[in-house]
Amino acid sequence: MLKRLTKLSLLAVSLSLALPVAADDSADANTVVATVNGTEITLGHMILARRALPEQYSNYPAEMLFEGLLDQLVQQTLLAQSTSGEVTTRTKLELENQRRMLLAGSAIEEVMAKELSQDDVEQMYQSEYANMESGAEYNASHILVETEEGALALTVALEDGADFAELAKEKSTGPSGPNGGQLGWFGAGMMVPEFEQAVKTLEVGGISAPIQTQFGWHVIKLNDSRAMEAPTLPEARGEIEQRLRQSKTEAHIQGLVAAAQVTRVEAGEIDPALLLNQALLD
Repeated sequence: MLKRLTKLSLLAVSLSLALPVAADDSADANTVVATVNGTEITLGHMILARRALPEQYSNYPAEMLFEGLLDQLVQQTLLAQSTSGEVTTRTKLELENQRRMLLAGSAIEEVMAKELSQDDVEQMYQSEYANMESGAEYNASHILVETEEGALALTVALEDGADFAELAKEKSTGPSGPNGGQLGWFGAGMMVPEFEQAVKTLEVGGISAPIQTQFGWHVIKLNDSRAMEAPTLPEARGEIEQRLRQSKTEAHIQGLVAAAQVTRVEAGEIDPALLLNQALLD
């Protein structure tokens, strides 16, 4: 596929591009914006070219992009016209792959955009969300050091009345140290098993004995805990709708496969290593 020919970052110097004083707001995708040796470039071509830009250009004002994109499309058209007219095997196959991919993406968008049944949403909520087992969330702080001896020294200091947060700021090697060792709220599975098990055994305000994990030695303080409640339907709706759309899309694809006549090469008939042979495209 043709690559971008102009560096759109250069558009940063073009803040005063001259656009028509009375812009035509009735233009549509078929509106011709340039003609190159008889080949038309339309506003639709430009819209798609902008959509294909790297993420860093997504917030650029349209007036900064317009002329640069049009120059790019003109140059691409001229280069395409300058070829012999014969399409190589590589280009032909790439065009076919791109066409297939775009049409498949469009078909998926159509399925995903279909309105969902409220009954389906409520049914999934009742079956998978409304009665979720309530667990617990914990709010803890820790001081991380490299050795057991260092952790034991911390527990002694804490027993003698040292402030946990100040010790964390002074001694902890973990990223939470400057914040007094504060880890915030977390639930089951969010911490390594040894750490999580130690937290579960503590009462609010309690401080653990030294605990070893893959990161080093921890002294942990449980600041608070709370029960986790099942989400409400409004809270879970976004996730439910996404799951339903994905499920309907997968079912649609499987239905197409089941109804189609598909023949495939037998296993072992083609050497998989040929996937790496770029010379076959020459």
